[in-house]
Amino acid sequence: MEQLEHPLLIVDWVNALLAPLLAPLLALFGVHAEPGHHLIPNYLVMSGLIVLGFLVLGLILRSRLSVEHPSRAQIVLEDMVLGVVGMLDQFIGPKGRRFLPLVGALGAFILVGNYLGLVPGFMAPTSNINVTVGCAITAWVYYHFQGIKAQGLIGYIRHFGGPAGVPAAMAPIFFVIEIISHLSRVLSLSLRLFGNIFGEELVIMILAMIIPFLIPLPMMALGLITGGLQAFIFVLLTIIYLQGAVVIEHHDDHGAHGAHDAHPVPAAA
Repeated sequence: MEQLEHPLLIVDWVNALLAPLLAPLLALFGVHAEPGHHLIPNYLVMSGLIVLGFLVLGLILRSRLSVEHPSRAQIVLEDMVLGVVGMLDQFIGPKGRRFLPLVGALGAFILVGNYLGLVPGFMAPTSNINVTVGCAITAWVYYHFQGIKAQGLIGYIRHFGGPAGVPAAMAPIFFVIEIISHLSRVLSLSLRLFGNIFGEELVIMILAMIIPFLIPLPMMALGLITGGLQAFIFVLLTIIYLQGAVVIEHHDDHGAHGAHDAHPVPAAA
């Protein structure tokens, strides 16, 4: 959003360093930077800093991991990982742990992205709709891919026709409803995250312009809660969508049905 694209010193530095290198490449595709505009926008710079920060942190911690004498940082990270693993076990079962890299990476990126806007001189990349839509599409494509991998293409498409026992005549109706439901998940994931973080940053910025220093502090404190909560909700919904995609229902001869490797929960829209 243009309202939050205020000048940031670090963005100026990154553009001064990289824009001369990228401009000739983008010109080959017909993309030309307008005078006075950053070739690399704020949200891309912030997203890149988060990825770079995780890379550096991973390289540092990799050489310091210890089973006998874990550091405080290692303990905190282990607790966060175990929290995500616990949700995967609860909703999907033990095999759900294979989804930890993607789910954990999305959650960590969103969590840090939400909090980055509370640091002076930075902005939350998740306050930009491009970033939240990108995260939502990543989760959406991933759980569909895993559903096809678990059930096969035909089996996965078949489950869009409704639960077992539904008359064949009703299958087309269920299919249309399921398609709409799955498409709406991209909007649900992206707009919920974007709206909360964008609104929070906008209010803080307005308060800081009216009465700086003290007045924005309560809103920033609230941002510590909402930032973590929004990351948790995104991770939880992603896990629920994965559960609905990879858990295969089976039926016995009497029509009873269940699911293996997981405890089914109500599908989320």
